[in-house]
Amino acid sequence: MSVAFADPTSPVVQKYAVDVPNGKVVKAGDYVMIRPEHVMTHDNTGPVISKFKSIGATKIVDPKQLVFTLDHDVQNKSDKNLAKYFAIESFARQHGVDFYPAGRGIGHQILVEEGYAFPYTLTVASDSHSNMYGGVGCVGTPIVRTDAAALWATGKTWWQVPRMVRVELRGKLAPGVTGKDIIVALCGSFNKDEVLNAAIEFTGEGVASLSVDERLTIANMTTEWGALVGVFPVDQTLLEWYEQTLKRVELRSFGSGTSSIPAPPEHPRINRRHLDALKAAPLVSDTGALYSSHLVFDLSTLVPHVSGPNSVKISTPLPKLETSRIPIQKAYLVSCTNSRVSDIAEAAAVMEGNRVAQGVEFYIAAASSLVQQESERLGHWDTLVASGAKVLPAGCGPCIGLGTGLLEEGETGISATNRNYKGRMGHPNAQAYLASPAVVAASAVKGYICGPDSLDSTRLPPPDAPTFYAVPSESLPASSSTLVQTVDEPLFPGFPSTFSGRLLFAPQDNLNTDGIYPGKYTYQDDITLERQAQVVMENYDPTFAGTVASIIANQQLSTPPTSTDGNDITKAGAILVSGYNFGTGSSREQAATALKAAGVPAVIAGSFGDIFKRNAINNGLVCLECSELVKDLTDAYTRDGKRGGGGKKGELTVNEGHEIRINMRDGSVVVKGRDYEKRYTVRTVGASVQELWVCGGLEGYILKSIQSQS
Repeated sequence: MSVAFADPTSPVVQKYAVDVPNGKVVKAGDYVMIRPEHVMTHDNTGPVISKFKSIGATKIVDPKQLVFTLDHDVQNKSDKNLAKYFAIESFARQHGVDFYPAGRGIGHQILVEEGYAFPYTLTVASDSHSNMYGGVGCVGTPIVRTDAAALWATGKTWWQVPRMVRVELRGKLAPGVTGKDIIVALCGSFNKDEVLNAAIEFTGEGVASLSVDERLTIANMTTEWGALVGVFPVDQTLLEWYEQTLKRVELRSFGSGTSSIPAPPEHPRINRRHLDALKAAPLVSDTGALYSSHLVFDLSTLVPHVSGPNSVKISTPLPKLETSRIPIQKAYLVSCTNSRVSDIAEAAAVMEGNRVAQGVEFYIAAASSLVQQESERLGHWDTLVASGAKVLPAGCGPCIGLGTGLLEEGETGISATNRNYKGRMGHPNAQAYLASPAVVAASAVKGYICGPDSLDSTRLPPPDAPTFYAVPSESLPASSSTLVQTVDEPLFPGFPSTFSGRLLFAPQDNLNTDGIYPGKYTYQDDITLERQAQVVMENYDPTFAGTVASIIANQQLSTPPTSTDGNDITKAGAILVSGYNFGTGSSREQAATALKAAGVPAVIAGSFGDIFKRNAINNGLVCLECSELVKDLTDAYTRDGKRGGGGKKGELTVNEGHEIRINMRDGSVVVKGRDYEKRYTVRTVGASVQELWVCGGLEGYILKSIQSQS
């Protein structure tokens, strides 16, 4: 029988990493090429097709790796959208790709139902909520559109293995408290980026009492918590769930007990062979798994929680919030977070014999057509409809601000979805709260945010904040992700051994993509790289582009931008150093391309926004982390020794004439001033990222792969 293991992510990543030297064990922080089991795209398949064709690709290397699901704008019956959907379906048929049309359901739910997301596998999607696959023990993580095009053409893309965070769930939930309450409370309790860009692994005795539907809900919203992965163990609860799923899958086919009639074909992924193999040969990892942090959360101290308004980092115990009797105008039981069979049953139990309150609109949409069919069979769907709920097609809809029922200016809504960012579900001057299906249904009945009448307060713990804490770091074993070791690594042919140049310091945390590349230029599709270089950092420091241009001009008088000495290549330019979470914000690719075009070949920061880092690497901009250098520059050159207020002279970009050299073989960094020299160490980038750089970015890598295949 399969047993849960200490670190379910590491062995899976090792299994799907490709081109790794023999004997090398991948670890947190490593850049590797991965060949995931499956890659899903949804309505964004259209732009990926365009990118795929624009780079000269004509053949999908592995059609069975791909899954297309139309789920986002399914209410849109315009000629333009229908033509887009038709083009996607035609492309899928032409290339033999598995295709699920509008109305079949939300892609993430389909991937779980149809076994594309399966225990001990790695599956990616061009959508941020692919974390959800962790609910069934599958390592699911998001990619961007360029990655998807690369996967179509080559079967591979790059990934930086995230640090591991252990989230230990202790105790057991009180009656009426759900998985949604767990993740809402986690987001509000640990709300200081404790899990930012991490792989979360859920452990503890509390896990066994959680249903698979609850695990899917929690894993889904680890995205909002800030993580890249959120994985539950493969335990007896999950295996029993797969046994029941297998029975439902087999019932779709009409088999016969007579030997004269051939048996129906088995499901390609959820079948007896795969389930038996899963039980017989579980992946096992080193029991001394290394975690960057260990968070503890006591389920027995949790009461129902509500998130918001307009932020998942704000969560309030329901008993405290409902005393305010906050009126609502809209309620939603939709999305891949909480619209499965058990969620619909939970809401139906509340609505039984009741009506939606006057002045409230209650919208429902199943996570998939299979979910709706089963809920109809059980009678739960009809209960909701009879109570006055308004039915929407299986799809994303209001959760992403598309279609019918959006929040209007001044309205308040409560939803069982995953995001309540300002303006996401409608007007920016609306208020959005998140809660469990039961609380959403009860609020729809009474017209204000409240719990169901069935919720017995005498069986709940005190309505205070739940018990949670982080285990002190000195109690944890040293994590390889937190140690930077100086080790000579072989370089990919053509990759610089050294990056050097003038050090520029932008003393700012959370320097977002709008500060790096203003939004007013983002959709000027014909803008040149030269023009991008002229406007880079305009919203942060209007003088930045001119400063860099002057530095590059002076360098070129003495040293070419790229010089070669034997096998050593030096790339010169202006090296930008900044604070933490550099590049947070939107996914605009130009934030990376503009810096590179200006003459910045590398950025050093305390940390990076993950999407910015993906875009940077995909376009050949090197990103390195060095908290010690950031601290030293902050102490020496900022007002009051703090980032956010510029330099001591009031300048937004500090330029003290320091030169910096980064050795990409061993990660050593030397900073020299007039009477100053200090050494630092960074983790260098791996061979996969180096190859992308040599190819000019991911698109160049794809072209190289296509040419080698032909």
